[in-house]
Amino acid sequence: MSSIIYSILGIYIFIVMGYIAKMSFKDAIDDKTITLINVYFLQVFLTFWGLLVRPVDATLLYAPSIYLVIILIVLFVSVVVANKLFKDPKEHSIATVAAIIGNTGNLGIPLNIAIFGEQSIPYTTVINLVNVFIVYTIGVYFYSRGTFDAKTSLINIVKLPVLWAATIAIILSAYSYKPSEVVMTTLTMGAYASMTMQLFLFGIYMYGTRIKEISKSLVIWVMSFKFLILPVITFLVLYSIQLDSMIKGIIFLELMMPLAIANVNLASLYDCKPKVVTALVFISSVIFLGAIFVGVRILTYL
Repeated sequence: MSSIIYSILGIYIFIVMGYIAKMSFKDAIDDKTITLINVYFLQVFLTFWGLLVRPVDATLLYAPSIYLVIILIVLFVSVVVANKLFKDPKEHSIATVAAIIGNTGNLGIPLNIAIFGEQSIPYTTVINLVNVFIVYTIGVYFYSRGTFDAKTSLINIVKLPVLWAATIAIILSAYSYKPSEVVMTTLTMGAYASMTMQLFLFGIYMYGTRIKEISKSLVIWVMSFKFLILPVITFLVLYSIQLDSMIKGIIFLELMMPLAIANVNLASLYDCKPKVVTALVFISSVIFLGAIFVGVRILTYL
């Protein structure tokens, strides 16, 4: 269990650094500029690196297919319920999509390695690939809808380079393209810069965030959905199908991951209450420190 704690706490160093930087330099640090650089440039490197570092094997696609089906089921539930609970368009957008965008990469991959070993890597890699498309299609649409109309929100999906980068990377991987050592070094530099900047940005948004000022109903809904409704639906789906127990466990844990920092990126990009989203990501990360141990125990029943 200590390896799980270290996997979680290790990434928080950069979050603390971002918080301290914003506290020290205040307005000299432009939050939106950092977001634009990360989303439009560095995450392109992260996407290529993540998809080309290992070839995508068609035999591994069953696990992410189940992951996607579960996401679509819970999204339907979320859309129906959130529409009745929240009238403010921005809160409605956050309530609809925040809980389904989990940290399957930076946290999910190392955590599954700690629990299942390196044999989990191929499965977590392709699940994270699916999550990338969820973030930059469903995530972009709903966060954009907090500010823009439906047509503009759909256009915003197409405008982001990450989605196109992922498509190109998948095509290259399907044709067994293997980047040279020089190319891979460059992609790795950009990928790690993106992950570091994303964590740093989260710390920046944490500064000045007042959790007490956030709607209690929004906090209760998102956390209940993330750690109660979503795990229950996931368990019922996985329990009803025949699949290797390790793969079931990987899918279950990936869907239990706390809210991804990508939520903050999108909320900032489309002016959908980024401070509120930052607080929700923080709260989910704290709750996750206890919820993960419950989740590991549930794995024995799958």
